[in-house]
Amino acid sequence: MDRIRNFSIIAHIDHGKSTLADRLIQHCGVSDERTFRNQILDTMDIERERGITIKSQAITLPYTAKDGHEYILNLIDTPGHVDFSYEVSRALASCEGVLLLIDAAQGVQAQTVANLYMAMEHNLEIIPVINKIDLPAADVNRVMEQIDSELGLDPYASLRCSAKEGTGIEDILEAIVHRLPSPTGTPDKPLSALIFDAKYDSFRGTIINCRLLDGTVRSGDIIRFMHNGETYKVEEVGHFLLARHPMESLSAGAVGYIIAGVKTVSDVNIGDTITLDRNPRPQPLPGFREIKPVVFASIYPIASDDYEELAVSLEKYKLNDAAFTYQKDSSAALGQGFRCGFLGLLHLDIVQERLEREYDLSIILSVPSVRYRVTLHSGETMMIDNPIHFPNPVAIEVSEEPYIRATMFFPEKYMGAVMKLCREKRGETPVVHYPNPGRVELVFDMPLAEVITDFYDKLKTITQGYGSFDYELADYRESPLALLDILVNGEKVDALSQIVHRIKARERALHACERLKEEIPRQMFKIAIQGAIGSEIVARSTISPFRKDVTAKCYGGDITRKRKLLEKQKKGKKRMKMVGSVSIPQSAFIAVLKSDES
Repeated sequence: MDRIRNFSIIAHIDHGKSTLADRLIQHCGVSDERTFRNQILDTMDIERERGITIKSQAITLPYTAKDGHEYILNLIDTPGHVDFSYEVSRALASCEGVLLLIDAAQGVQAQTVANLYMAMEHNLEIIPVINKIDLPAADVNRVMEQIDSELGLDPYASLRCSAKEGTGIEDILEAIVHRLPSPTGTPDKPLSALIFDAKYDSFRGTIINCRLLDGTVRSGDIIRFMHNGETYKVEEVGHFLLARHPMESLSAGAVGYIIAGVKTVSDVNIGDTITLDRNPRPQPLPGFREIKPVVFASIYPIASDDYEELAVSLEKYKLNDAAFTYQKDSSAALGQGFRCGFLGLLHLDIVQERLEREYDLSIILSVPSVRYRVTLHSGETMMIDNPIHFPNPVAIEVSEEPYIRATMFFPEKYMGAVMKLCREKRGETPVVHYPNPGRVELVFDMPLAEVITDFYDKLKTITQGYGSFDYELADYRESPLALLDILVNGEKVDALSQIVHRIKARERALHACERLKEEIPRQMFKIAIQGAIGSEIVARSTISPFRKDVTAKCYGGDITRKRKLLEKQKKGKKRMKMVGSVSIPQSAFIAVLKSDES
C-alpha cells in the first residue's frame, strides 16, 4: 500500500486538465504512439468538440520513480462543470491528494477556488500546478501572487509545466510520489468501497468504479449496496488501464472496477457504499446524497409518428445517465412527449445533443423551468416543476423559488456591466472582494430561474470571455410567482405556458408575442396573440389579415355602395375568425424557446 498514490486533477474549465492527463498517460507508457489520441480519457465526441469532461474516468498508471521504486498511480479524472459538482466531490473522497491546475495566462478563476475548497473539505494534500507556461500571454509571477493571496497556498511549492509541449511532466510525477500520502486502510477489516462512478456496458451490464477503503473483494463474493440494500454476486474485478484489466482481487487502497450483473446505471447510486453481505460494515460511508434534478423541460418529437422511437431512445439513454429523469407528458399543441429532469443547463444541452446525434431524433424542448415550492391556504406544500400543475392563485398562501449563491471572477474594468447584468437578473446582497489589483470577485444571491436561460452566455459576452462563473444552490425564498399563458386567437397554447416572477411577466409575454407574430403565417382574418396572467392581458401583438380590395369594381358613384361592400367583407372576416383555427408552425415554438430575451 506504500507504493499506491490515488490522486485527481481539478481545474476551471479549459485550463488543460485533459491534456495534462494525456501527457501523464504517455509518460507512464500506458499508451503508445499507435493507440494514442488527444483527450484519451474523454470517450464521447461531444467532449472532444467542446473541450469539456462530462463523464469522469479512472486509469491506473505504473510509474518507476527516480529512486528506483515502482509505484501505482491511480488517476481519477473529474468532470469540469459546476452541474456535476456532486460527482466531483465523490471522486475527491476517493483520493488522498490533488493537482490544482491553474492557467498561466488566465490565472485563478471561479471554479479554481470552488474546487480548492472542496479539496480542503476532504483534507486532501494539494499540489498547485501552473500550466500553459509556453503561451505568449503567460505571466507566471502574477499567477504565483494569486496562489498566495487568493488560494492561501505556498506559491514556491507550485510546479510549472506545459501539458501541450510535455515540459515539467517528470517533476509532476515525482511530486505525486513524494508529496502525496499513500492510502490508509486494512485488508482484513469488513469491506467498505466507495462508488464514485458507474457506466453501462451493453454486454456486461453496469461497471462500477470504486475506491476500496478497507477489506478485500474478489470474484464470487456476494456484495451489498448499503443504501438500497440490494445484493449481487461479483463476476469480475480489476484495474483500469486504457481497457479493463481483470485481477484476482482488489484490496484496501486500490481503485478499480466491479462487475456484478447490475442491470442499469440507475440501480447504482453514486456515493453509495459497497460491503460484503456475510460480513458487512456497521454504517455506510458519510457524504452520500441522492442526485436530484434542478432544471426541468419537456421533450416532444417534431413528427408525432416518432413518439415510440423517442420513448425507446430515452430508455436506452437512461441506462447510461442515472442523473437524467423522465416521465410521460402531453401537450395540446405538441402532442405526446416526456417531462425530463436535468442537473443543470449544460446537462440539458448535452442530453438534447446526444439524443439528436446518437439516436437520430428531431426534438423540440419546452421552456426550461426550475422546481418551485408553493404553500396553499390549506397548509399543503407542493413542489411544482411543470406549469400545467400550477394551482389557482386564489388558493396560494406563499410561493417560493430556489436561489443560488453565484461567484464571479473578472477584470475590474467590467465591474459596472456585470453589476448591471446581475441586477437585471434580480440579484441580491452583492459581496465584492478585490483579491489582487485589477481583478474582482463578486458574490451575488440570484434566483436559479433567471440563471438557467442565458446568464452565462451574457456574462462571457460583456467580459469579452474573461469572466468565470460558479454557483451552489442556496435556499428557497418567497417570490410573487404567476402563471403566464400565451393565447393565439383566444386559444391557450399550453406548450408555451411558463411560471414567472410577477415583475418579469410583461417582459416575457412581449418577447413571446413578438416572436410568434414573426413566425405565424398571415390568414384571411386578424389574429390576436396575447400574454395573459389569469384573465388579465399583459401583452399583445396582432397579425394583420390579407386584404382584398372589394371596392375595386366600383368606379365611382354613391359612397354608400362602397360602405355596404366593406361592411359585408367585415362580417365575413368576423365569421371566419370564429370558425378559423390557427395552426402554429414548429419553427414558432423553436423561435420562442431558443432566441435571446432581448
